[in-house]
Amino acid sequence: MGALQITLGVVGVAVSIVAWIMFGTGVYRMVRIIRLGQPDATRNGPFGPRMKTLIKEFAAHTRMNKFRHVGPWHWLVMWGFLIGSLSWFEAYGETFDPHFHWPIIGNWSLWLLLTELLGLGTVVGGLALVIIRQLNHPRRADRQSRFAGSNFKQAYFVETVVIVEGLGILGVKAFKISSGIEDPALWTSFVTKPLAEILPASTVAVTITALVKLLSGMIWLYIVGQTLTMGVAWHRFSAFFNIYFKREDDGGTALGKLKPMMSGGKPLDFEEADPEKDVFGAGQIEDFSWKGWLDFTTCTECGRCQSQCPAWNTGKPLSPKLVITQLRDHAYAKAPYLLAGGKKDVTGEEVGLTGENPYAGIDVLALAEAERPLVGDDGGVIDPEVLWSCTTCGACVEQCPVDIEHVDHIVDMRRYQVMIESNFPTELNGMFKNLENKGNPWGQNAKDRMAWAEDLDFEVPVFDGELGDTEYLFWVGCAGAFEDRAKKTTRAVAELLHIAGVKYTVLGPEESCTGDPARRAGNEFLFQMLAQQNVEVLNSVFEGREPGSRKIVATCAHCFNTLANEYPDLGGKFEVVHHTQLLNRLVREKRLVPVAPIADDVTYHDPCYLGRHNKVYEAPRELVGASGAQFREMPRHGDRSMCCGAGGARMWMEEKIGKRINIERVDEALGTAPSKIATGCPFCRVMLTDGVTARQNDGKASEKVEVVDVSQLLLSAVKRRPQPAPAPGADSLPAVESDPLEADARTDQVPTGTPLPTEDK
Repeated sequence: MGALQITLGVVGVAVSIVAWIMFGTGVYRMVRIIRLGQPDATRNGPFGPRMKTLIKEFAAHTRMNKFRHVGPWHWLVMWGFLIGSLSWFEAYGETFDPHFHWPIIGNWSLWLLLTELLGLGTVVGGLALVIIRQLNHPRRADRQSRFAGSNFKQAYFVETVVIVEGLGILGVKAFKISSGIEDPALWTSFVTKPLAEILPASTVAVTITALVKLLSGMIWLYIVGQTLTMGVAWHRFSAFFNIYFKREDDGGTALGKLKPMMSGGKPLDFEEADPEKDVFGAGQIEDFSWKGWLDFTTCTECGRCQSQCPAWNTGKPLSPKLVITQLRDHAYAKAPYLLAGGKKDVTGEEVGLTGENPYAGIDVLALAEAERPLVGDDGGVIDPEVLWSCTTCGACVEQCPVDIEHVDHIVDMRRYQVMIESNFPTELNGMFKNLENKGNPWGQNAKDRMAWAEDLDFEVPVFDGELGDTEYLFWVGCAGAFEDRAKKTTRAVAELLHIAGVKYTVLGPEESCTGDPARRAGNEFLFQMLAQQNVEVLNSVFEGREPGSRKIVATCAHCFNTLANEYPDLGGKFEVVHHTQLLNRLVREKRLVPVAPIADDVTYHDPCYLGRHNKVYEAPRELVGASGAQFREMPRHGDRSMCCGAGGARMWMEEKIGKRINIERVDEALGTAPSKIATGCPFCRVMLTDGVTARQNDGKASEKVEVVDVSQLLLSAVKRRPQPAPAPGADSLPAVESDPLEADARTDQVPTGTPLPTEDK
C-alpha cells in the first residue's frame, strides 16, 4: 500500500461520506413527502401474494418484457445494478490495496464468471438503452416518440453511470490479470483475460480504475439525493415498493373496477360525508393517497403509456406520462409548504398555518406552488383539456412496467371537478340529467325498454316475480335497448339463446343504467345512486338463489365490467359473463351449430372494457372463426388494441382537438381490407360505424364495409342455408383493378391504414 493508494483511497472514502449522507437525506425527505398523501390501508397485505408478484415482476421482468426489444437489455442493467453493487463496494478495498478482493468468494471461479457477465451485461445493456433512446428520439418521430416530453439529460446521466460502472468492473479485473495479481481460467474471464494481454502491468492502474468505478457511483448518489424528481434514477429503489403495493394484491393491473372514493383511508359514505372535512376525489395534490405520491415518484418517463394512449396518438394534449410527471413536479415543489403544516379549505383560505407571519421560513417557490389549482386552464397543474381527453381505456396502466395507476388518478381529479367544482364539459350536463331522471343516458322512457323485441318470431320472457328454472338474467343495457344499431346485437343474442334452448329472462322496464358513464365522468354520487338501485333490484330477483346460480349475461362491455367488478363492493355479487363468452361455450357444447360459413373477411376490434379491463380476448375471436369468416388481425390488437374513443364518458362528448379516435381506429381496420368489422360492445359499434360512414363519405372506404357484433356473424352462420360450391377454376375474389376499395388485398403486402412505429420503440 503506497502513498498514492492511500491518497486515492482517502479521497474515495471522503467523497463517499458526503455522497452517502446526501443520498440518505434524500431518502428521508422522500419518505416524508410520500407520507403527505392520504392514508390507504388497502395496500397493507396480504404479504404472500404481494411478495410473489414483486418477485415475479422484477426477476422475470414480466411487465418490462411487454416491449420485447427493450426488456432483455433492461434486465441486464437491473441485475448489473443489484448484484454488481457487490463489485462496486469492493472498490473501497481496491483503491487502498490493488490485491484486495472479497474474502472467501473473491477467488471462486463462479464469482469471477459472475462479475464478468455482470460487467459485460451492464455495458451492453446500457449501450442498447442509449441506442433505443436515440433511435426513437422525438426530433425524428415527433409525437409518435414515446420519449417526447421525457428528461433526456437525466436519462443520459443515469445511462452513462451504468456504462461507466460496467466498464469499471471489467477494467479493474483486466488490470488485475495484466499485473499478475489474478490468473483466472479463461472460461471465467473470457473478455478480461484476452483484454489483459494488451494492457500494461500496473497496480496503479488497478487503483485508479477502482477509484473511477467508485466515484462514478458516488456522483450518482450525490446528484440523485439532491434531485428527488429524477424518476429515471429513483425507480431503481421505489419500483420495488410500487409493485408490492399495487392495487390488486393478486398481481392484476389496476383495471376493471375503479378505485372507490376514499377519505381518511376509508371508502366515502355519502350519507355521512362532510365536504368541509372529507376528501371528494382529488382537488389538491395532498388529496391523492400516499400510493399516488409513490406512483408519481416512481415514473421512469419511459413513455410506454404515452405510446399506447389513443388521445396522444390522435393529437390530443393528454399524455399519461406527462400527467404523472406534472403531478410529481407539483407535489415535490409544494411539499415544503405541506410539511410546514400548510393547508387550504375548499374556498382557498389558509387554515393550516396561523400567526402574524405564518409563512416564515417556507420557500417562496413552495408558497407559489401552493397557490396553483390542481386543474385549471389558467396556471393549473393539469389543463382541463388534458383531464377530459382520457377515454379510461387502460392502455397506459396495461403497459406501465412499474404499475402506475393512471386511470384511478385521472378519475379522482374528475370526481372533484364534477362534485365540488361543478366544472366539466357542457355535453355531460344532458347525460347526467338523463341518468338521474330517466335512468339511461339517452333520456328514453323506461316503458320503451322492450321495443327491441318487437317483431321477433318468439316471445322474449320478461321477469314477472319468479325466476323458476331460468338460468340467466339477460342484462340488455341502455344501448341495447334504445340505440338502433345496438338493438341488432340484442336481437341476435336473444335469438341465439332461443335457438340454443337457454332459459333466460330480461328485466324490461325494471332495468336501469349501471352507472358506468357517470362514474368514469367523475359523478360518483350519481353512480352510487344508480348502482344501489340496481343492486337492490337484482338481489330481489335472485333472492333465495345460491351465489353460483345468480347468473347474468350482458352484451355491453361496460355493463359487464360494472356488474362483475364494481357491484360486489355494493353488495351485488353475481356470476356475470359477456355474451361472447356464453355464445362461445354454447358453440363448443354443440348447442349452437354453424351450418354454413359466411363469405366475409372480418377484422375484430377488442373493446377496451372487454379486453384490457377484463382479459376477454379469445372468446370473440373463436366466434368469428366458428362463423366461417376469414379472420384478419389488426396491427394493434389484444392488450395493445386501440380504443374506439367512447370510454370514460367520451361517448357523450365531442372531439374538438386532433384526429377523431374512431377515425384513427377505422383507418387501421380498413387497412386489413375487411368486408366486415366485428366487435363485442355497443359503444364500440356506434363509434366504429360512425367512423366507417365518415370514410365512406370521403370515398376512402367501400360502401359494402359494415360494422357488426360477433353475435350477428354467428347468427348468420347458424341460420344460413349452405351455399353452393364455386365452379372449378372460378375466382372467388374480385379483381384488384375493378375497385381498389372493394378488392381483397393481402395484408402482408398492402400497408395498413395507420402508420405505426415499431412496437418496441
